[in-house]
Amino acid sequence: MSSNTLKLLSLVISAFAIVKIAMAGDPDILTDYIVPQGVSAIDGNFFTYTSFRPIVLGTPQPTAFKVTKASMVEFPALNGQSVSYAALQFPGGSVNPPHTHPRSAELLLVCQGSLQVGFVDTTNKLYTQKLQEGDMFIFPKGLVHFQYNADPKTSALAISAFGSANAGTVSIPSTLFNTSIDDNVLALSFKTDIATIQSLKKNFAA
Repeated sequence: MSSNTLKLLSLVISAFAIVKIAMAGDPDILTDYIVPQGVSAIDGNFFTYTSFRPIVLGTPQPTAFKVTKASMVEFPALNGQSVSYAALQFPGGSVNPPHTHPRSAELLLVCQGSLQVGFVDTTNKLYTQKLQEGDMFIFPKGLVHFQYNADPKTSALAISAFGSANAGTVSIPSTLFNTSIDDNVLALSFKTDIATIQSLKKNFAA
């Protein structure tokens, strides 16, 4: 194979890689922002989101783990901007169960309390860390991860940033046990019996 052919092949491969990288995030838009259909006029209110106010102002803590999202679903001005946030509130001893975000990495900042966090990579290696106030942790795109407030008495608060206006969330326990996946499939997959699977499903249905 000639050197010119190798150079051409290398150029094609490089161009393909660049295209794949460019397609990995939210699509680019051709305007400054996207106005929802049916909306004829917008003002500063369109670009303002106020649902985090109660969290910042310290309203009573929830009794179970709670996530408040600011994605394009809740905040339409984010459509096309490739960014979103989530506020995560953890009462003592609560957990954000293992889950993935198929369209974005997650950058988490602990604002109050402490959290035990971790993710599992594609070689099944677990990476964990205990985070204190002011610490940040990155969860790579698409990998299973969790956050846990191990302190039974102190609540924790974290803010997560995403590189997508709609990162998506796939909860592993809910996806497996709160959907209509066949009991036999789950029993074989988890090397257990159907009665155990059905018991788990009842807990999620409740």
